[in-house]
Amino acid sequence: MIKTDLHTHTTFCDGKNTPAEMARAAYALGMDCLGFSGHGYAPYDTDACMTREGAREYRAAVAALKAEYAGKMRILCGVEQDFWSEESTAEYDYVIGSVHYIKCGAEYVCVDDSPERLCAGVERHFGGDFYACAEAYFDTVARVAEKTRCDIIGHFDLISKFNEKAHLFDEAHPRYAAAWQRAAERLLPYGKPFEINTGAMTRAWRTSPYPSAEMIDYLRERGARFLLSSDSHRAETLLYGFEPYEKILGDRLIRNTEEFL
Repeated sequence: MIKTDLHTHTTFCDGKNTPAEMARAAYALGMDCLGFSGHGYAPYDTDACMTREGAREYRAAVAALKAEYAGKMRILCGVEQDFWSEESTAEYDYVIGSVHYIKCGAEYVCVDDSPERLCAGVERHFGGDFYACAEAYFDTVARVAEKTRCDIIGHFDLISKFNEKAHLFDEAHPRYAAAWQRAAERLLPYGKPFEINTGAMTRAWRTSPYPSAEMIDYLRERGARFLLSSDSHRAETLLYGFEPYEKILGDRLIRNTEEFL
């Protein structure tokens, strides 16, 4: 079983547990490697991200845990960098590149805060056309590796978070399919792993991870590699839902972080 989880959040951003509590839970699970990935500072995302001072404290806290668990469990200090953030990531062990917002003029439209907020943004900026919104989202995702210089591509189809059972739009629609396929083709040459992210499952928004099964198949057929991530915001969800995807992904799954970090 995979015992590595690199997408986790703590009380330094929008998580529920301290880094020390997350580390204790990870060690109790027999994990080989725990990666912290606090939301990097972004002035338009202050409800969820770390402050600049908080980011310094976060790095210090994780450094102390690295020393405490040395020889027992590998600990890494990463950051989840939103596409629109301009903060330096030089002091982190790795970067998850993610798109949480679509920039529409001076406004940042959040795609994963709530369905009400997303729908309001679609009405205001896209005339209620979810496919136009998805096209703008995936156009941004297509550039996330170049912009963030990430090591991992985060939750590729986050825009579908609130779309279980096609509640908002049809994911089989040609415009939606064309949008995500264009993004995939732009990202594949970078050779960065795509995370299989189970976070929305733990929060009852989805019954399957990001990306969708169709996207996973498309990416795998074109040589992509994958990494299992829980996007845990609390200690109890570390490694959540990993087991089925170990079998599904086979040799396309990264099992040892030292292969790329």
